[in-house]
Amino acid sequence: MSQGKLTGAAVAEHNSKNSCWVIVHGKAYDVTEFLPEHPGGQKIILKYADTLDKFLDPSKHLGQVDMATVEQEEKAFDPEEEGRLERVKRMPPLAACYNLMDFEAVARQVMKKTAWAYYSSGADDEITMRENHAAFHKIWFRPRILVDVEHIDMSTTMLGTKCDIPFYVTATALGKLGHAEGEVVLTRAARRHNVVQMIPTLASCSFDEIVDAKEGDQVQWLQLYVNKDRAITKKIVEHAEKRGCKGLFITVDAPQLGRREKDMRSKFSDAGSDVQSGDGSVDRSQGAARAISSFIDPALSWKDIPWFKSITRMPIILKGVQCVEDVLRAVEAGVDGVVLSNHGGRQLETAPSGIEVLAEVMPALRERGWDKRIEVFVDGGVRRATDILKALCLGAKGVGIGRPFLYAMSAYGLEGVDRAMQLLKDEMEMNMRLIGATRIEDLNPRLLDTRALLAGHAGVIPSDTLGLGAYDPLEAPRFNEKPKL
Repeated sequence: MSQGKLTGAAVAEHNSKNSCWVIVHGKAYDVTEFLPEHPGGQKIILKYADTLDKFLDPSKHLGQVDMATVEQEEKAFDPEEEGRLERVKRMPPLAACYNLMDFEAVARQVMKKTAWAYYSSGADDEITMRENHAAFHKIWFRPRILVDVEHIDMSTTMLGTKCDIPFYVTATALGKLGHAEGEVVLTRAARRHNVVQMIPTLASCSFDEIVDAKEGDQVQWLQLYVNKDRAITKKIVEHAEKRGCKGLFITVDAPQLGRREKDMRSKFSDAGSDVQSGDGSVDRSQGAARAISSFIDPALSWKDIPWFKSITRMPIILKGVQCVEDVLRAVEAGVDGVVLSNHGGRQLETAPSGIEVLAEVMPALRERGWDKRIEVFVDGGVRRATDILKALCLGAKGVGIGRPFLYAMSAYGLEGVDRAMQLLKDEMEMNMRLIGATRIEDLNPRLLDTRALLAGHAGVIPSDTLGLGAYDPLEAPRFNEKPKL
């Protein structure tokens, strides 16, 4: 001890899952008991521990540390980082962003390499990720004219919650990779626009920190990766319901995380490897996605649905359904909703886009008279309000948007997300006028031409940009050299 303070060496001795101390802002904390309970995982807490003063029991506050005794890590010169910081200084003004793709273009230039790799990566050749957006281009509008569209009402209801516009902030992991405040930025932006935020299991911020950031009657949902240890899962679900979450979205398309090779190449080490598992057995050299997912249970199945219904009164929604048959089975299982999603193109390569599945699902539900028994949501590839309108015309209750808000947050913080949401609202109002619809209830399949979408993938060869850099081009016969004089 130095003048009543702990030494760096004393704290360093407690570096295992059985006894783990951390230093944050010159104070030491015993986080041993806290680690396995945190929905965002152990190593995330170790990196983003600025909330420990607020959420850790006072008995675990160990006191001040003599920082002169703590070994300081010298940062080596990194020309790539220097270049990024220079680009940050020369960023376009926020007003120069006119659509959601603009935020992505700016974020790519100003985000750290590992962060960009994690946020932007898709599975394998990233064909599915690109096709998620391209699928919307196969749908064309059939506008109605001479409709009185002076007053437009974009409000709707999702799982009993009144929203100003039918999109929600879908769950995306590791918000602090893009912004120091992480997911709470999205919470504040969602409040400004009266849209629902889905809280991710793998958030950088603690669950309670995100819930504490909401205001008034703001509604949040919980996205859940199911832990192999059902006691941990039960504790997370019960705590979420106690804190006021209004929906439980169980991710069902990720019994194992896909190969996101752009992310894997970055050799991610920021977030750690043993989220909720505590065994530290996962190879952290294969990117952020695999580094934080070892706890996910591949044994999750339909037989678990009754158990979930027994532990919560929250509406239960299956997130990641990808075919008509499973939607019908979900109705029979008595769940409250499904999200038609392929995980943003990050799981199974050449899985169908959510909008394509939606075009098949809704007619099948209507045929059976089941379309009112379940709420159908869709996510993946949404970049324009026209995308949202197409999903609603087909029968979706709402649309989830993830990456675009991450990019807006990473580049411009809260004001960036605020502008991104406002741009969608402005586009939505304009396009509802142009197709001749004044309310969400006016949107229906007759406003769409889906013939190209319903043709499916027969004869369609997806673009393969990855291969362009992998194969040598074929060479044509060479002309003889011009003879020398």
